[in-house]
Amino acid sequence: MGTVNIPRLDLDFYINGDKNQRKQFSDDIGKAFNETGFVTITNHGLDKGLIDKLYGDVKELFALPDAIKAKYEIPGLAGQRGYTSKQKETAKGFTAPDLKEFWQIGQTVTDDDALKREYPENIKVEEVPDFNNTTLEVYKKLEWAGIHLLRAISLYLGLPENYFDAEAHNGNSILRTLHYFPIADPDALPEDAVRAGAHEDINLITLLIGASADGLELLTRENEWFPVKAYGEDLVVNVGDMLQRLTNNKLKSTTHRVVNPPGELMKFSRFSVPFFLHPKAGMNLNCLSSCIDGSHPKQYDDITAGEYLDERLREIGLKK
Repeated sequence: MGTVNIPRLDLDFYINGDKNQRKQFSDDIGKAFNETGFVTITNHGLDKGLIDKLYGDVKELFALPDAIKAKYEIPGLAGQRGYTSKQKETAKGFTAPDLKEFWQIGQTVTDDDALKREYPENIKVEEVPDFNNTTLEVYKKLEWAGIHLLRAISLYLGLPENYFDAEAHNGNSILRTLHYFPIADPDALPEDAVRAGAHEDINLITLLIGASADGLELLTRENEWFPVKAYGEDLVVNVGDMLQRLTNNKLKSTTHRVVNPPGELMKFSRFSVPFFLHPKAGMNLNCLSSCIDGSHPKQYDDITAGEYLDERLREIGLKK
């Protein structure tokens, strides 16, 4: 297997660095997003104490009895708020649903933006009250980090640095807390039943706060699976389909999956927490003219972020 470019980048170099450090960060993230679609990020604003608290609250939430969790599964929200029960989401092209359950937290508008009336309220967990405050804090910190990463990407693309700011602020982003639940008899699973089938993310970029176990893999351009590992409390950040569409495939939304561990390890839980950074629904994802030329003809029809999200939620079975 050839070298896979997943650089470890320091976000502080972009936010507080000098002109050369900022340009180097922008060039490095752009190059990696063009080649593999993945980077890892340090100095992102979340300290170890907050991450440990998050994972403690997440484990407490999913340890609740299924009957209690079920009361937080709200019909009509397509899983965009609250609880989604086991094996409800199926990766495109797969028949067996993913071996997971999850809880989603959406945008909390704290200013006078009219969008406040459009977003559904987040669901509060009565049994784990700390979960609500912890996830809100994590959401806002990851949104802040994500907006700075998008600024660096804007410069790499030759756009104004604040190109994404207005669309990402109060955007339709989602924090997902995931539980890949234990399987008592792995041999009884359907052949294609995996923790998360091969897929691409829908959004602009995804910021993943570690995981409690290995399993994340990306598909290289040589069509080989490569394990993605983060150092310590680093974030794993990858390109989503919205950013790939916008850049006419200049930036790569890489296929990735979460594989089943061997044998007895399937009897243990795996937890992870991705933040899917979405813009406001009205943002158009029309291919940037600067990313279209004779060698790179336009690959996608014009569409808004909201229209594209709706289309994809239906494909994966969360919306009917």
